[in-house]
This record gives sequence, C-alpha cells and structure tokens, in this order.
Amino acid sequence: MAMPNGVIDTSQEKELQCEEIIIDITVQVLQEPMWGSECCIYKVPKRLRKVKEEAYTPKLVSIGPVHCNNDELKDMKIMETLKNRYFKKFFSRTKKIQEDFEKIVEGNKDKIRHCYAEEIPLPEGKNFVDMILLDSIFIIELFLRSEAKEEENDYILSKPWLKDGVRQDLILLENQRYFFHPPDQKLGDPIEHRHSATKLEMAGLIFQTQKEERSLLNVQIQKGNSFSEIFPCFNCSWLMHCLPCLKKISILERMQTRLVVPHFVVDNKTEDLFRNLMALEQCHYPNEAYICNYVLLLDFLINNKDDVELLVEEGIIVNSLGSNKAVADMVNKLGHEIVEKSSYYHEVAEDLNKYYRNWWNQNMASLKTVYFRDIWRGTATVVGIIVLVVTVMNFLRPFVFRHI
Repeated sequence: MAMPNGVIDTSQEKELQCEEIIIDITVQVLQEPMWGSECCIYKVPKRLRKVKEEAYTPKLVSIGPVHCNNDELKDMKIMETLKNRYFKKFFSRTKKIQEDFEKIVEGNKDKIRHCYAEEIPLPEGKNFVDMILLDSIFIIELFLRSEAKEEENDYILSKPWLKDGVRQDLILLENQRYFFHPPDQKLGDPIEHRHSATKLEMAGLIFQTQKEERSLLNVQIQKGNSFSEIFPCFNCSWLMHCLPCLKKISILERMQTRLVVPHFVVDNKTEDLFRNLMALEQCHYPNEAYICNYVLLLDFLINNKDDVELLVEEGIIVNSLGSNKAVADMVNKLGHEIVEKSSYYHEVAEDLNKYYRNWWNQNMASLKTVYFRDIWRGTATVVGIIVLVVTVMNFLRPFVFRHI
C-alpha cells in the first residue's frame, strides 16, 4: 500500500496476503463410547453385517430407535398403524392409566438410553419416551393376544406368514436382547486340529443323537469300555462299518467311542437366528460365547455335503432346507469373522483329535477308504481275499498234506 510520501507499506500488504490464505480448521475430537453396565443393545459390527446384511435387518417391525429412520422398510408404516391399535387396545383391556406408564418411562429414560451402545438420532417430530412406550406396549399386547389364543380376530396372529415374520424381527440383535442356556462343560482354549465327521466316522467313531435332549449345546463324547481303549483293535469298529447291522448288538455298542449330539433342526430361519445370537455374544458376552463355540464345533465337523449327509443319516441333523450342500455352506459361513477367545468344547475336541490320531484308528480309516468305501468295493475286497487264501492253500497243499 502506498504511503503519502510515496513509500509502500509492505507490512500491511503481507498482513492482507496472510488473511487471504488463513483456513479455519475445526478439530473434531472423537470420544470413545461410554459403555456402562446397563449397555446391552448394540448395532451389528460392520465386519459381521457385510457377511449377510439382511440377516440383521428387520423386514416388518422396528423396535427401538435403531431402524426407525429406515425409509426403505415400507411395511413398517403399516406396522406403526398396528402398534397404535395395539396401544389403545392394551389400555382398554387392562383399564390402566396411560399417564402412569408415561411417567415410568420418563423416569427411566436415561437408564434406557444407556442400554444402547451408541446415541441414535430420532426422526424429526419423534419423541424418545413416546417411541419406547409404544413399542413396549405393542410387544406386551402381542404376547397377551397370543397367550389368550385371540388369533382368529387378530391381524398379525391370523396370518402365519406375518406372525412368523414379526417373531423373526423381534429376535434380531438390534431389536431386543436374547438369553440362552450354557453347556455343562468347562471353559478351555479355542479348538484346533479339527477333523470332519466323515473322517472321524471312517476312523470308527459312532455318531449318536438324543432327541429328548432339550439343550442344543450339550455335546458330549462317550468313550468305550477300558478294554477297547487299551486294545482298539478289538472295538470292532471296522467290522461294524462293513456290517452296520452289528451296531444293534449291545455288547459291541458299549465298546465304541461315541459323539452324542442333540437333535438339530435346520430350516430357512436357522441362519438368521444364529447370526444374531452370535453377534450378541461377540458384542456383549465375549467370555461366554456358547453359541459361537457350538457353531465353530459344527464347522469343524462339517466340511462338505458328505459330512451333512452322515449327520442326517444318524438323525443328528434334520434338514428342512432340502439340500445337504446348502446346510454345509450355511454352517461354514456362520463362522466367518467370528473371534473365539475360548471354547466350552475344548475337551471334546481334544478327545476327538486323540481318537483320530490313534494309529489303529488311522489305519482302519485308510483301510475303509481304500478297500471298503462302498458295498461293491467291499465285496470285491472280500472276494479277492478269499481267492488269495484259496491260492495259498493250493500252493501249500503238496507240502503240508503230502504225508496224508
């Protein structure tokens, strides 16, 4: 800038240039989520959601704030209307005062908010207390109608597809919590050195199910008697493989090592149910991951459709999907992105590995694979042995029976 005396003020010029290049930088500090003891409702981690996103997304009804902003769920608009009908019916049925319930939710809203792992913004015009109260009353009224057998006159319960769809949505991780019964085993290290069901069966292991067993997670290994443990060549597993009818003989049965697995029904809802249970364990129960441990145990038993076919034949798996390959693919994918810190099936897996590594069992497995894979190859093997014995006897006859 020129001064009256013709001298240029360079300091002001530099100041103007600096002002032109100043950039206003706002530093946003990311705070770690404050997860307290009340936190129990999580959003599914991205690495799990990417494996199968639709397994974690409600299709009909949204409970809580997580999916209330999802405009793609068109059916939820109908469900919102039904929620309001259920809401009015509940207070008409019970003769309760709505304001009393509102006060209860209002007094506990901070505690309810702390149940969620992260703050989820609500749509404009929607109140948190009103949303929680509406969703809570909807679930209670739905249960009341179901218990009272009011299915004929109910919009949801009278339609099996809708009833089943709502039930599936209510068990999603992002909709509500879910509890289950742990297995009766000690916690150990993650399982390793795994062998498939067909390999174990070829080595002589007997697979058995207990249909009356209520706990799906109660997988146990039952060893044979001490004599067969010391002398595995006398456990007759090789003979029972060739002649399955011998499995019904109680004396021979008691000599076998068996893996007892409870009845497991696989249908088109199984994968989504297990995925949400496993996601809940990964987020909230990493040290008590019963379902994750169970699925990873199944994963090492099932490598392909042949393993599923074996378990179906033994009555362990009831396949309602129709395809054994579909069941194998489902089980193998369930374990993707699952981190196992420990396992309740460590001892079971170690016993199975020890059984498979036994030299006699491995030799029997090789023998069965090469010479007794099916009835035709087994028959050819037996005929070959008979021909060999007859040939040897004919060769020795002049020397052994020459004095007779």
